[in-house]
Amino acid sequence: MEIPAYNSAVKPADVPLERLAANSKLTDAQKVKELARQFEAVLLRQILGEAQKKVFVSKMNPDSISGGIYQDMITNQMADKISSSGSFGLARALEKQLQHELKTEKPSTDGTKQP
Repeated sequence: MEIPAYNSAVKPADVPLERLAANSKLTDAQKVKELARQFEAVLLRQILGEAQKKVFVSKMNPDSISGGIYQDMITNQMADKISSSGSFGLARALEKQLQHELKTEKPSTDGTKQP
C-alpha cells in the first residue's frame, strides 16, 4: 500500500489578513498578491453594500434582521468571487505597484529600509 505524501502547502487565500505578513511559508510575492486581492474585496464589499441600499422605504419590502444578515452574506461572497476572478482589475494594479515598491526598497547599513 502506497501512502501519498502530505502536502503542507499553504494557500495565501486561506491565511487571515492579520497573519499574512508573519507567515513564513509564503513568499513576498504571494503575500503582496493576496493583500491586494483582499483589499479589492473589502472595497467591493463597500461598493456592493452601497449599491444595494434602498432608495425609498416601502411597506411592500419590509426590513428584517434575517434578511439583512442574508444580504450581507451574499454581498461578502459576491465581493470575494469578483476579487478572486480578477475581473475588477484593482488588485492587479495594486499588486504591480506594491511589487515595484518591494523591488525599489534598499536596506541601509543600520538594518532599516530606505527608499
